[in-house]
Amino acid sequence: MLEILYQDEYIIAINKPSGLLVHKSFYARDAKVYAIQELRNQIGQHVYPIHRLDRKTSGVLLFALDAAVLKIMNDRFATREVEKKYLAILRGWSPEELTIDYDLTNDDDITQNAITYFHRLQNAEVELEFNNKPTSRYCLVEAIPETGRMHQLRKHFKHIFHPILGSRPHGCNKQNKLWLENYELKGMMLHAHQLIFNHPIRNEQLILNAKINEEFSRVGTILNLDLSKYK
Repeated sequence: MLEILYQDEYIIAINKPSGLLVHKSFYARDAKVYAIQELRNQIGQHVYPIHRLDRKTSGVLLFALDAAVLKIMNDRFATREVEKKYLAILRGWSPEELTIDYDLTNDDDITQNAITYFHRLQNAEVELEFNNKPTSRYCLVEAIPETGRMHQLRKHFKHIFHPILGSRPHGCNKQNKLWLENYELKGMMLHAHQLIFNHPIRNEQLILNAKINEEFSRVGTILNLDLSKYK
């Protein structure tokens, strides 16, 4: 059963598990289960995805329950009236805060403006040898993308040399291998923890929060991060 965060006659939001595709994709033809069909079967009616999350990204995922509401919410996402907040665990100690304004090229070779603001929440250092150093450093950040390009956060954090732990291909292969061998980490440490927007019909503000999953929590424990407010 999918965890439902909010539901009324117009919209529904779930906490999407890591590893679940939103819908069928050319890039993941091996998948047999999708969020759209699972949610449709769970509530007994058709649903329309308003936005997307990567397969390995967990967190708040919003659906419309009819085409008219879908149009309203698509327009609000397009005009940046919806605020999306993500938690990510990065390699190294990032700047305390930064706005990354770095254009990205999509699969059609079209270059698009892409902007991400983030601020660092906590630092971590563990006794994990890497590159002939006795310890490894990581940090927890909250990221707020102003645009919604494909793999934007993963690409932007790699661009500033602080890749998201567990990200493939936009990550650090050596770090991913290190964590796979030492901690059996197969997931990606990126979670859409909050969505803020005005209701499409009532226009009241909604703040939807999604708890982190067990894998994110487990990595936080290894790194001695305080994730209590996100559980």
